[in-house]
Amino acid sequence: MDLVVSDLCVARGGLTVLEGVSFRLTSGHALILRGPNGLGKTTLLRTLAGLQPAVSGSISMAAESLAYGAHADGLKGALTVEENLGFWAALHGTATVADAMKHMNLSDLRARRAANLSAGQKRRLGLARLLVTGRPIWVLDEPTVSLDTASVALFGAVLRGHLGQGGMAVIATHIDLGLPEAAVLDLTPFKAQHPLSAATGGFDEAF
Repeated sequence: MDLVVSDLCVARGGLTVLEGVSFRLTSGHALILRGPNGLGKTTLLRTLAGLQPAVSGSISMAAESLAYGAHADGLKGALTVEENLGFWAALHGTATVADAMKHMNLSDLRARRAANLSAGQKRRLGLARLLVTGRPIWVLDEPTVSLDTASVALFGAVLRGHLGQGGMAVIATHIDLGLPEAAVLDLTPFKAQHPLSAATGGFDEAF
């Protein structure tokens, strides 16, 4: 099933930040979100992921089809690399973590506790988590933060593999991930011209 966003209005801190956002994402395709800092990219992604309600508009996708990768990597510091991935694999009912570790160059670190990983290694582990969810839609907020050039290329290959298997991705990034056919959506034209108060919960500082 496609991901269809229609006339979406989202808010941060009780004020609308984006309005009228519409797009359709189909199997095997990626959408790159662009726009200046503070525009509302993270707010939009959090809304797509179901972490906060939309002010108005609609989001249509198959149930349990989306995996969200945010600024935090969602790791348990006391668990090893393999144990962290095993936890998420068990949660989502997938069978193995070996391929995820291989694809993100973590096999040699499988027995190391997450607390003892470098920032870049933690990011690679957080991204490897996407591979064990088994979910076709990846919603990613600046996924390459803390990654060196080689690791960015590694993740780009993982992303292309995901799309090649019919997956989809919505990504907020200014980094070239090697996806020449990905559509780009500049959110600047959707900036709310007259922000309205909206009861959407607390302020999200990482916007």
